[in-house]
Amino acid sequence: MQIKDLFSKKKKYASIPSEVMKQDLPDGVMTKCPKCKKISITKELIKNVKVCSNCGFHHQMTAFERIEFLLDEASFEEFDKEMISSNPLHFPDYIEKLESDRKKTDLNEAVVTGKGTIDGIPVVIAVMDSRFRMGSMGSVVGEKITRAIERATSEFLPFIIFTASGGARMQEGILSLMQMAKTSAALNRHSELGCLAISILTNPTTGGVSASFASLGDFNFAEPGALIGFAGRRIIEQTIREELPEDFQTAEFLLNHGQLDAVLPRTEMRSKLYTILHLHQGGVLQ
Repeated sequence: MQIKDLFSKKKKYASIPSEVMKQDLPDGVMTKCPKCKKISITKELIKNVKVCSNCGFHHQMTAFERIEFLLDEASFEEFDKEMISSNPLHFPDYIEKLESDRKKTDLNEAVVTGKGTIDGIPVVIAVMDSRFRMGSMGSVVGEKITRAIERATSEFLPFIIFTASGGARMQEGILSLMQMAKTSAALNRHSELGCLAISILTNPTTGGVSASFASLGDFNFAEPGALIGFAGRRIIEQTIREELPEDFQTAEFLLNHGQLDAVLPRTEMRSKLYTILHLHQGGVLQ
């Protein structure tokens, strides 16, 4: 294998045989693809890492689903699990909304951080979850990511982050925006020691997250079709008074304009990451 083969634009999706549809099934047994409208058995879709076998659409994954598919079994050690947000600006109903999301997602915040292995190679990982406050970046999200990067730096380990966010969290104002600088500074210190950082942008990655740590990896990858950008499409069109291309702010558009290193299908993600980690350790490809 050659290093150029890692970044082939050819997409390959695992194939799952289609099943005959049945009516009156319990909720959750079947899942409809929002792109091609094909209805799949949910269990089979999960086996295929939530990638539609018909069109390759990448369904949303939770933080722990990503961790389970990426890391070696029973290797994950979570960091800062009990850290929760306060309400520094006394924003109305903010605490109630946070508590509602905790119950709905079984998460304390919009990012899960920790340490594990990929085919035996130790890594520090951060995975954002858009179900919690749309993955918005508040003080706790920024602090957890910064601590994870600092842990990777102190142990001289690769850092991998999966981003999924609507941007900075408005309920925390400037305290949220400060996380952009804090996380970026931590990544810079990590880089200065020669440590590896890999960012995988998933759907959606927008606002202050896209403008900070999400775009600062040594490798910046994205999943197919992911929405990636800073300001919204409509705002940009109104500002520049021009109509934007149909595929504007998609992963493929960014790749074609030099803002990503590759668009990686989820079914190939683990093997490609392992290859990069192996090379960074000084390994030789067979």
